[in-house]
Amino acid sequence: MTETFVVIGGDAAGMSAASKVKREDPDLDVIVLEKGEWVSYAACGMPYYVKGDVEDLDDLVTVTPEEFRDERGVDLRTGAEVVDVDPENEYVTVETADETYEQPYDDLLVATGASAIEPPFGGLELEGVFTIHDMDEADAIEEYVTGRGPETAAIVGGGYVGIEMAEALSARGVDVHLYEMLPHVLQPFGEAVAEVVEDHLRARGVDLHLETAVSGFVGDERVEAVELEDETVPADVAIVGVGVAPNTDLAEAAGVELGPTGAIATDEYGRTNYENVYAAGDCAEATHLVTGEPDHVPLALTANRAGRAIGQTVTGDPTPVGEIAGTAIVKAFDLGAARTGIVDEDRAREAGFDPVSVTISASTRAHYYPDGAELTVTLIADRESGQLLGGTVVGREGAKRIDTVATALTAGTTVTELQNADLAYAPPFSPVWDPILTAAKVLNGKLE
Repeated sequence: MTETFVVIGGDAAGMSAASKVKREDPDLDVIVLEKGEWVSYAACGMPYYVKGDVEDLDDLVTVTPEEFRDERGVDLRTGAEVVDVDPENEYVTVETADETYEQPYDDLLVATGASAIEPPFGGLELEGVFTIHDMDEADAIEEYVTGRGPETAAIVGGGYVGIEMAEALSARGVDVHLYEMLPHVLQPFGEAVAEVVEDHLRARGVDLHLETAVSGFVGDERVEAVELEDETVPADVAIVGVGVAPNTDLAEAAGVELGPTGAIATDEYGRTNYENVYAAGDCAEATHLVTGEPDHVPLALTANRAGRAIGQTVTGDPTPVGEIAGTAIVKAFDLGAARTGIVDEDRAREAGFDPVSVTISASTRAHYYPDGAELTVTLIADRESGQLLGGTVVGREGAKRIDTVATALTAGTTVTELQNADLAYAPPFSPVWDPILTAAKVLNGKLE
């Protein structure tokens, strides 16, 4: 009898796993149950669709439903919501517009993703107030901006979504106010990055309201203003981007254990506490390669990589999903900002390290070569071992240099070893001492 691999969720982790299983074992039945209509789409591209850099929303789709069904042999069922999981009897209950049925499985992958957090604000139901975490929301924002022509936007949250949407709406001619309750934007990137980004946002016309809590939105059916503690500021479109939470209700109700982060706990192969139930993507934890502890950093590569590994495991080749460093990069108008590993000394101490850090600024090209830009690099290491713990970069060009730091973290490199890395040099691309090498050299001096 043919075995059945069932996947709940049709985006990065789920479709990567489904595709890998069919490649490795074409005879195995693979069923993907997706409650919406969109699958395998690039959520990270949605702000650029709103901005106008991406012409058509369908351009964000990596593989169409028809391609999954006809070319990859995946039984993809859209409009099919899983409402219950029974791990003891190994079936899921599925609701569609026409029926409710039970779908048996031999192996199950929970890839239910995450949802945008909706704060306890008043006025979230008003027309013109949006979150942005799926394709329909992105389409609704673009349609609203195009059709209504708003003049002033309130963006709540200074994380990835807030920064990217500030750029997108500014490009559409909207006056942008960005509200962040913490002292800085991009809090996970550290103060050195945040200050550079904040100065650049202001220079590009974004009104920053730091250490400012929003209490809600007001308007008559349609949003007209954002409410603060002591004033009301006009706004005729609002984007709430204060983070995401893993979608774990379905799994938790089935007895699948959650970890300390609140996401689904998994082992190195993506297994939950049920041996034939796996979890991957934004709903699941992963192991941080620096701390060795569970972490929840919902990013695209993490989801794709874990889904692919689970697909190999299910077909008989046990494959670890891999550890994460939380490597991330974001575009803020003309700047790039990136981070990897531990970038905060307090967190490093909590993890048992004695942190030492440096921040330097250096040119991305030889000083005599035109169009170089200043890149600010922060590196952090453990004093006793010299182990590299993490780093950040920010500048007009060169933000992808964070990949050098991420690779060093993956290899368990010390600061001395990073300082001696044989990186490429030519004047159009780098000074003799690349900014990463310069930072490592300065940090190594502090450790000696």
